[in-house]
This record gives sequence, C-alpha cells and structure tokens, in this order.
Amino acid sequence: MKFGVAVFPGSNCDYDTYYVIDEVLNKPVKFLHWEDRKIDVDCVVIPGGFSFGDYLRPGALAARTPLAEAIYDFAERGGLVIGICNGFQILTEMHLLPGALIPNRQLKFVCKPVYLKVENNQTPFTSKLEKGAVINIPIAHHDGNFYAPPEQLEELERNGQVVLRYCSPEGEVSPEYNPNGSLNNIAGIVNKRGNVFGLMPHPERASENELGNNNGLFIWYSLLKEG
Repeated sequence: MKFGVAVFPGSNCDYDTYYVIDEVLNKPVKFLHWEDRKIDVDCVVIPGGFSFGDYLRPGALAARTPLAEAIYDFAERGGLVIGICNGFQILTEMHLLPGALIPNRQLKFVCKPVYLKVENNQTPFTSKLEKGAVINIPIAHHDGNFYAPPEQLEELERNGQVVLRYCSPEGEVSPEYNPNGSLNNIAGIVNKRGNVFGLMPHPERASENELGNNNGLFIWYSLLKEG
C-alpha cells in the first residue's frame, strides 16, 4: 500500500505523519504538493496544522486548491482518505464529510491526551479495533468542536457514520469528558461510503512506544489490512 501525505502552506504535522508511515510502518510514502493535480497512491493522508494560516476558516483555502480537487475526485472513485485535525476541517470544507468544525467551547486551544470510544469498527480505518474499545490519543486544536444541523446529526448517527467519541477511561460518554463541545461527543466520522475518515485526535502522535503511547497504530494497521 502506498501513502501520500498532503502538504499545504502551514501544514505542520506532515513530517510527523510521513515519519510514522515510512519509519514505523515501513510503507511507501510520498508528499503531495498543494498544486499537484494527480493522485497516484492508495491512501491520501491530510495532516494537521494551519493550512494557509487558517485564514477565513480552518481548511477553507486548502479546500480550494488543485490538490483538493484531485483528492475529491480520488475519493469519489473510492480512494481511501484520512484527514487528521486540520485535515478533518479541510474534508468538511471540501464537502467530502458533513458538518463543520467550529471554535472550541472554551475558545481556547486544547492540547492533551483524550480517551476515545470506538463506535464503528466496520470501516477501513478501525477494522483492527473492537467495537466499544477505548483508546488513548492526543488532541491539539482550537477549532475541533464538531457541529451539524439536527437532521444531519441524526442521519450520521442512524447510518453509523460516527466512528469515535470522546469518553472516560472506562468508556463512559458524557459532557464532562468532552474536551471541546462537539455535539454528541463526536471525535471522528466517515462518509456514507466509508472511504473518507476525519478525526480531530492525532494518531501519528501516538504511534511509538518511545512516546509512551502507541494506540494510534490501530488506525494505521487497520488501513494496511484494507490495503
């Protein structure tokens, strides 16, 4: 399986993501420049950061680049796409995923480990996890508060498109374990087809024992199983 890591001006998790794929997973990987118009990989990873300085809205300018158009077409053909943090924001701006990421409830940047409950393990991104499992992956964002209109939120829940929720270490989903105000404690969703995944937590920051946490590997290994 060959990976491509998207790079926009202001991306800052691109090298971390590249390192994990190259050095930890030992899989082929290349950078995809924001002006590229061709996708020749099996899975595109849109990493975190502040693409184009988050001007207008986080992800708004990146979603209107040549690379974004190529990623859109790639996803429409069934290609695997994962957007992490700013990548999630970009995917909503591209309308590959529903909803929007708005400023955190406390209007402050939040950077800390969080617990996540796996709500759907029938996706290419979570197949190595048990449904109901709790994993620990860090977040680092200012605009991670997931919002969708009531009818859209209901559809996401009904279709099983909610993949990850913020929870307690024991798996309890409640407001006190919600770090940013996301509706229904949502931390990650997939599109209806299941080939596009957006999540606010950073699996690339939890993929080595040396970092004290390798829970992020479950997501990468799930992708390799699909590949």
